[in-house]
Parts: sequence; C-alpha cells; structure tokens
Amino acid sequence: MPSLTFAATWTHLDWVLVVVGAWLLIGVAGIAALRRFRFVAVVLFPLGAIFSVGLMAVALSAAYATPEVAVLPLGLPQLPFHLRLDNLSAFFLLLIGGVAAGVSTFAAGYFRQGEGTPPGLLCLEYHVFIASMAMVVLADDAYVFMVMWETMAFSSFFLVMANHRIAEIRSAGYLYMLVAHVGALGILLCFGVLQANTGDYTFANMRAQQLDPFWASVAFVLAVFGFGAKAGLLPLHAWLPEAHPAAPSPVSALMSGVMLKIALYGILRVGFDLLQTRIWWWGVLLMGLGLSTALFGVVFSTVQVEMKRLLAYSSIDNVGLMCAGLGLSLLFSSYGMTALSALALTAALYHMLSHAFFKSLLFCSTGAVLHATGERSLGKLGGLIRTMPWVAWPTLVGVLACAGLPPFGGFVAEWLLLQSFLFTTGLPSSFLDMLVPVMAALIALVAALSGFTMVKYFGVVFLGQPREEKLAKAHDAGRWERLGMLWLAAGCVLLGLFPNQVIALMDPVTNGLVGAGLAQTVAENSWLLVPVSVERASYAPVIFLLGVVLSFGLAFVLVRRLYHGRLRRVPPWDCGHPWQTARMQDTAEGFGQPIRQIFEPFFRVTKQLPSAFDDKPTYNVKVEDPLWYWLYLPVARLVEKISRLVGLLQQGRMAVYLMYSFATLIVVLLVVKR
Repeated sequence: MPSLTFAATWTHLDWVLVVVGAWLLIGVAGIAALRRFRFVAVVLFPLGAIFSVGLMAVALSAAYATPEVAVLPLGLPQLPFHLRLDNLSAFFLLLIGGVAAGVSTFAAGYFRQGEGTPPGLLCLEYHVFIASMAMVVLADDAYVFMVMWETMAFSSFFLVMANHRIAEIRSAGYLYMLVAHVGALGILLCFGVLQANTGDYTFANMRAQQLDPFWASVAFVLAVFGFGAKAGLLPLHAWLPEAHPAAPSPVSALMSGVMLKIALYGILRVGFDLLQTRIWWWGVLLMGLGLSTALFGVVFSTVQVEMKRLLAYSSIDNVGLMCAGLGLSLLFSSYGMTALSALALTAALYHMLSHAFFKSLLFCSTGAVLHATGERSLGKLGGLIRTMPWVAWPTLVGVLACAGLPPFGGFVAEWLLLQSFLFTTGLPSSFLDMLVPVMAALIALVAALSGFTMVKYFGVVFLGQPREEKLAKAHDAGRWERLGMLWLAAGCVLLGLFPNQVIALMDPVTNGLVGAGLAQTVAENSWLLVPVSVERASYAPVIFLLGVVLSFGLAFVLVRRLYHGRLRRVPPWDCGHPWQTARMQDTAEGFGQPIRQIFEPFFRVTKQLPSAFDDKPTYNVKVEDPLWYWLYLPVARLVEKISRLVGLLQQGRMAVYLMYSFATLIVVLLVVKR
C-alpha cells in the first residue's frame, strides 16, 4: 500500500488528516494559552468549528469516491498506522464534522471562566476527543483502532470529569471509564478472533478470512458486547444517565450525538464488512437487544425530573431503535433479501444522522437553560419561552424531530424503520414472519412514548408560568450559542425536507455493505419519498410542510381577520379557582405519573408518604433503575470479596513472598514431571 505523501494532488484522506492535525494543533494552542479564557473561547473553539465544516466538505466529496488507503509510520516498529477512507468512513466523518461544527460554535459562548478545568486544558481534551473519533472511523487495522478508541475513551473521561471537585461527578466518571474498559476488552477479543491466528491484524486480512459459523458468531457476539457497552445497550447502559448529567453540555452533546454513533459504527464495520458470514439469529439478537433497550430507555425518560438525565435516557431509546434497524438489515441479508436489507440499513443510518443533530441541539439548549437559571430540575423551571426565545424556538425544532413528527429528520428515520419492519412477509421462517410485525408494534409504542417525553420536556421547561421567582431574570443565549443551535436546528430541518438527497448520499454505503441501495428507486419519484413502491407507501415532505403552512395561514386569516378582527387576551379557565399560580401547573412528576403506574414493574420505586399527624407532611417518590441493584451491585460486592481474599496474600513480608515463589516452583516442577 502506498505511503501518505503530500504531493501536488492531494487525496481526500490527506485532507481529512489535515483537519485532524489542525484540531490537535488547536488543542496544543489551548495548553499554551492555559488560562486565557477569551482567547480560547472566541478564537480556538470557532477555529475548530471552521475545520469541522471543512471535514464535512471533504466527507461529502469522498462519499462517492473509491476507497483510499495510507500507511503512517507513527506506531511501534513493524506496527504502523494503516488508514482507509471508504464510503462508510466518509458517512461517519460527515456526521462528526456536521455536529462538531454546531457544538464547537455553541461551546465558544457556553464555557465560563472559573468552571472546573482550566479553559486551555478543556480545549485540548475537547479537540483530542473529536480528532480521535475521526481517526477511529479511518482505522484500517486493530492496532490503530484500539489506540484511537482508548484515546477517545480517556479524552471523554477527562471531559466528563471537568468539575471533578464534586463527588457525584467523580463517581460518574469512574463508572463510565469502568464500563468503557470492559467493552474495550470485548473489542480486543473480537479482533483476536477475526485475525484467525494469522498474526496479521489489518482489516484487509480479516476480510480475507473465511471463519466457520461458530467462530464468526463468537466474533460477532464479542463485537456486540464491546461496542454495545459504549453505545449504551442493555444491560451495559448504566454509565450513560450518570455521565451525561455530569459532563458540560457541549461534551454531553458530542457524547450523545457522535460518540454513541461511533460505537454503532464498530458494529457496522465488524458485522457488515469484516465478517463475510451472516447468520439469521445475529439479526434477531440485535433486534431483541435494540428493542428492549429502546423500550427501557423511553419508559425511564418519561419519569425523569432532571433535564439532562431525561435526554440521556432518550438517547438510550434512540440507540436501541438504531440497533433494531441494523439487526433487521442483518436478518434480511442472511436470507439474500438485499433490497429489504438496504431499506432497513438506510433507516438505521438515517436515524443515526438525524439523532446526531437533534440530540446535540437538545443538550445544547439544556446547557443554555442551566447557565441562565442555575437549575437543571424540571420542577423548578417553566415559562422560559418569554425570557429565552432564542433558546426556546430552536429547542422546539429539536423536540419535534426527537418526537418523530414531520417534516423533520426524526420522522423520516422512524417512518423508514417502520416501513422496513412491515415489509417482512417474505421471510422463509413463519416464526420470524410473526415476530417481526410484533416488533413493529413495539417500535410504534416507543415512538409514541418518545413524543410524550418531548411534550413533557418542552412544556415543563418553556411553557406555563415560572415556578421560581428568579426565572424572571433568566437571560437568553449569547451570539455564539445562538449560532451553534441554529446550525443544528438547520440540520434537523434539512434532513426532513430533503430525504431523497440524503438517501442518495447513503447509497454507496448500503451498496458496499449489503449489495443494494435505494437511490435509484427514490430518484424516480422526484420530491416524493418512495422506499419500495408508490402502491405500498410514500411521503412528500415539502408538500406536507406547505400544507402545514397553508393551514396555519388560513386559520390566522379566518380567526384574526374575518371572525372578530382583533386580539383578545383573557386568563385561561382554572376550574373556578380565584388565583392562578405556578403551583396550579402540572409538575414533571405529575406529568409522568400515568406512565409510571402503567410500567411500574420496570422501576424500583421508593415512596415517602405523609401521615395525618405530620406537622410538615412531605411526599417524595424516587424512581431508580432495578438493573443497578440486580446486576451491578451484586457484581461489585463479588469483586470486593475477591479483592479482600487476594489482599490476604499481600502480607508485606519478604519471607512470605519467597515462600509463595518456592511453593509455585514446586507445583510447576511436579506438573512438568507428570
């Protein structure tokens, strides 16, 4: 393979490496200006956003190009860095660049002086984080993949620990790092199986191996375990609702919007590219894990009373839906149904791209609210649309996209996913023909509950009356924060209005992974999105948007101009109560109470109920994750007991250690003699 050279004609891969190098130089400049807050905020972070836009441009060009490879002499002797830019890598580079551009712009106005980590060090960790994610998708051997994967894990760990003086944040960071390393062990073992005792850990060698079904299944299960730990699949999800509330909001946006997709990239790379065998139950496994994760995440998000924790559980829900789409694509591919496999894979990829934008937008808006009010509890917010309109309206775009409503990207992704689940009558197995439509019903339930959650999130935070007096003094977002949020909101809108063009961008990816694509089908219908045939299903986003606009315009004309021609403001009906206060509004706890009662077996609920004789009666409900008590705490206690037993060997006396060595030597000699 040719080495990388800076010749007169540069390749796409060269330009991607230039962007990665620029990010690293920006991080180094942050160290040089360690405590120069203004320079870091208004120079370095916007500069990083500009290079992110450059990465988008390069990725768009590379999406239709032939794969490019390079060998960088940066590793250990005889272990250089093998890099490869193909269509799949280009798609994820586009996702990284698009989201990082908006989040970096938002971060320029978000970070405050004197908050935890020095601004220059935070700048270094931030740009190393996004650079390592870009390098993960470029990796073409297990060595560089694991180096960059661990770099991504450590840089994000330090970002989560930015306010490390707070004990809860330290605990969240340690839990995140523990789960990340457990997952990394699974990935390492997966690569060990894939290289098939050849000693060659390049991805080209792994593609050439024809593993038997048993070892191929072992590699796939290890990949799902390892990458699923980073993606937040059950039961390795526990770090996610802890780390997101602990991290600064731009970091939470990147972790949820981008890093979780990098984990799904790993499943894609192993399951669809490196493994040449595809077995039907792999798809069923991924679908089962995905749908159980989605249902678990969305149910827990409905009962949360803290903004970032609600969004974190919502991310678990969306990752589960993406995995369900990948599993269905694998199932179709295992039976040679390439067209339907391409449809399911397109739905999953569309969901990844859409979720990256709308969830990053929602985390950024949460950060703006947190800075303006000092509150993250939903129970202490309300009415912010009056004082923070520049935050409220982009947030509404993100909420509608997350709820899966047209004409935004979230609707297109979930609609395509439902279509792929409903087109399953041709499966060879009658059991699967029955099972997959049931899964489609679960997806519809998850989508409905997700909409419920977003109504709760936006309604409690921005509508109604302020629940605290200090909210009247809340300030709107600054210029940098507004610009970053508008960028992400524009992404949500464009993904909803131009699905055919986005699907055409994904076509080289699906053709390379499953041997088919949707670009030709959707291109034949101009602005009408037709995944299979017009007779089965179609969607026209622009026409839908025009219908909505015309309906609002017609209602405005009829009510404001023709009916009474003037505006009247009157207080809402309040059941005859003479006073209207914020206490009359539905609380976050009350909003989620019906869901909590319906899905009570999902939760570990602790209630503090008042009695008739209490001087100051209090009512408190605490909803916790039962898996923490059923799985994590028992494992922690077992490890602690084993550690105590091992600790007995450490007596601190040389004579005891010599006795251990002598006894070990005797045992070895006896075994060898036999």
